[in-house]
Amino acid sequence: MSDTAHSTFSGNRSGRLRLSLLAYFHLTKPRVIELLLITTLPAMILAEQGFPSVELVVAVLIGGALAAGGANTMNCWIERDRDRIMARTRHRPLPSGDINPPRALIFGLTLEVLAFALLWSAANLLAALLALSATVFYIFVYTIWLKPRTAQNIVIGGAAGAVPALVGWAAVTGSLALPAWILFAIVFVWTPPHFWALAMRYRDDYAAAEIPMLPVVRGTEVAVRHILIYSFVVAGVSFALPFSIFMTPFYPVAAGILGAAFIYYAVRLYRDSSPERAIKLFTVSNIYLALLFAAVAIDALLVGN
Repeated sequence: MSDTAHSTFSGNRSGRLRLSLLAYFHLTKPRVIELLLITTLPAMILAEQGFPSVELVVAVLIGGALAAGGANTMNCWIERDRDRIMARTRHRPLPSGDINPPRALIFGLTLEVLAFALLWSAANLLAALLALSATVFYIFVYTIWLKPRTAQNIVIGGAAGAVPALVGWAAVTGSLALPAWILFAIVFVWTPPHFWALAMRYRDDYAAAEIPMLPVVRGTEVAVRHILIYSFVVAGVSFALPFSIFMTPFYPVAAGILGAAFIYYAVRLYRDSSPERAIKLFTVSNIYLALLFAAVAIDALLVGN
């Protein structure tokens, strides 16, 4: 083989490897992982009332990312036929044929094993079991049972996405306490309006895939009313945290401002339920959760100092 041919062959093989690795990376839904990790680190800082050891933080964040990535991968494996129907998801690695389904399942299970081992060895068994419970709940309760059967799917199924806050707290303390459960509750009640806004934007997709999301089975008017109600609930639950643990005035002020902004955008959606307004609220909800948990972390660091 000539040097030119060998170089071309090596380049093609390297290019295919990069594409394959990128496909596996997308299979884990990295943007969802980011959102989950946003709630883990502040929970750790609140539990420590300061910044935990760097080694523990890195291990827990990597373990959490592996657990979430494994759960998301198995979700994609289960929903590959539905994803093929929906315009929003048909370009994912499994519907597009970039990854073989059995390999995707093995990949997801491997990530879960690695996550459990890392969390158990670097943190404790409780943190590892909590992460595993989130995966089991997400796959069997939400993806397989609730999602295709009831419009309340995300109301109940959202518990899986709230568990990382418990994992973060348990990793530091080895136990669970009321502040951890309030952080869990914040994410739990935040998830329905967040996801219903996305479902409004892609209502036709969910209808085509016969997934009974609230905007599909009850209509846009009912969905926006529920979103508005939940926006008040989210803001209200966020104020429960200072009653469970000592905090400075910084957090309640931040929670008040952020809650008012969330409600404001929910009211705007209630008045104009267009898909564009819905995706705007979806984006705002992401920012809200990130900033609220950042406020939790900042307040805990202030207390620690």
